[in-house]
Amino acid sequence: MISYVCKYTPTELFAGFGEQCVPLETMRRDYPLADKYGHQNICGFGKSVIEAVYRGEVSELVLTNCCDVMRRVYDIARNSGTCKFVYFLDLPHADNDCAKERFGKSLAQLKDAYAAYSGKPFDLDACLAAFRKPQVFSGRYIGIIGARVNPELEAYIATKVGEKVVNHTCIGTRNVPVPSGAGFWTAYASRLLEQVPCRRMGNLAGRSVLYTDPRLKGIVYHSIKFCDFAQSEFPEQKDNITVPYVQVQTDFTQQSEGQLSTRLEAFRETISVQEHTKPMSDQSKPFVAGIDSGSTSTDVVIMDRSKTIVASMIIPTGGGAQKSADECLKQALAQAHLSMDQIGGIVATGYGRDYLQHKEEAVTEISCHARGAWFLDPSVRTVIDIGGQDSKVIKIDGKGQVVNFAMNDKCAAGTGKFLEAMARTLDLSLSQLAVLGETCTEKLTISSMCTVFAESEVVSLVAQNKSVGDIVHALDRSVANKVAALVGRVGLEEKCMITGGVSLNKGVVKAINEKLGIKLVVLPEAQICGAIGAALFALD
Repeated sequence: MISYVCKYTPTELFAGFGEQCVPLETMRRDYPLADKYGHQNICGFGKSVIEAVYRGEVSELVLTNCCDVMRRVYDIARNSGTCKFVYFLDLPHADNDCAKERFGKSLAQLKDAYAAYSGKPFDLDACLAAFRKPQVFSGRYIGIIGARVNPELEAYIATKVGEKVVNHTCIGTRNVPVPSGAGFWTAYASRLLEQVPCRRMGNLAGRSVLYTDPRLKGIVYHSIKFCDFAQSEFPEQKDNITVPYVQVQTDFTQQSEGQLSTRLEAFRETISVQEHTKPMSDQSKPFVAGIDSGSTSTDVVIMDRSKTIVASMIIPTGGGAQKSADECLKQALAQAHLSMDQIGGIVATGYGRDYLQHKEEAVTEISCHARGAWFLDPSVRTVIDIGGQDSKVIKIDGKGQVVNFAMNDKCAAGTGKFLEAMARTLDLSLSQLAVLGETCTEKLTISSMCTVFAESEVVSLVAQNKSVGDIVHALDRSVANKVAALVGRVGLEEKCMITGGVSLNKGVVKAINEKLGIKLVVLPEAQICGAIGAALFALD
């Protein structure tokens, strides 16, 4: 059985030897052997291939020179001692006549190499019989574009978006008709090279069909950490996309699900209006509640049927999402002198939303912050939400609905957790940190993109006797730079409101204002904006 990783691999060729080809694209929880025999900065997919080789899961492997990572993987696999046959197919990154003729010769060389290795004769008729009719997709669908998405991740995306998905990444787009014309190997090479081009090919014009298909209902663009080819395509295509889209990134491990969940569910909320088989709330009861179960704080808003906020409460999240939500709701009810019997419906949002009991619905914090911000100020068109665990920039329309959004990657840098870590390092309270950075005497720079490394930079600056105020100002600008990067992906449309707990940090707000050249709308209700949005969804 031959394992392969690229759609330009001539899988039908091996049928001529009576062999079956299977894609090698297993996601794992970690890569201990790959980290041992490879390099830390090899992408997650490259590590998955190395891991499979050293675990003895692959006996015969064909790779292509699609990128430098695959060259490195080939070197490692060839020297592993566990693979009996490892072949590196020379793939031209063009599709002209010269490239097709050259690639045809490479295919014939692969055939000869496998025949010499296996001792089996090549049967051309068996090879031709292995070709399949081109796939035809019917109906509207969500297109998955970008870097490799394996069947497991594809199924997860389909479940989260609740729509038919078509995988247009790597092997997912393989579509090779039966070769025809004079010269089998050149004809075969032509069919392979005439597929919708991989991002690594020289002529990318054919990829436009992935973005312009009239059957497209939306696009999920996936990139893998350290894969520059995939990460550079999306900014180039963004202005040409006319359907809803979301950009997601993974490290090609099974542990990426939590990071993807909010993005994909928010995307689902932008492409369809969720239908409910029963009313969201009991209309006979005069109040509803919204619960924002965040990583740092749990917020509750109680609202009456006229959309008046009658109570709000914020407590630290600790001891579990359910325990914090119960306590926060209890305190909010006491504040309003109400009982649970008077609450007709509860909607939950935030990272703990799916784990709370007694809710009628769970809605992403992206939709809830958008709805809450628009409720507080209907002229707002961009929302910057900096919470404890992530940062988001959300573009909304005149009805408070999400048009587009971007979130930070799987890293705490630029979030509330980042600021909490820096406050501990500087032996400051969060309230002290919030004001110390408003002014500075020396413009310092915190350059690191990682919270751990940034903490080391802060320690170094302290050792150099730099002013604490100047260090905090540098941290504020670091957060502002990360927010500006997200704004660049979404586009800034004023008015712009900041929500979340970091909205209380005057230094960060000032730094964002200066970086973006605007004046953020900062309201007293900014921290409970998500809970407000959840309560409004409960009223629906």
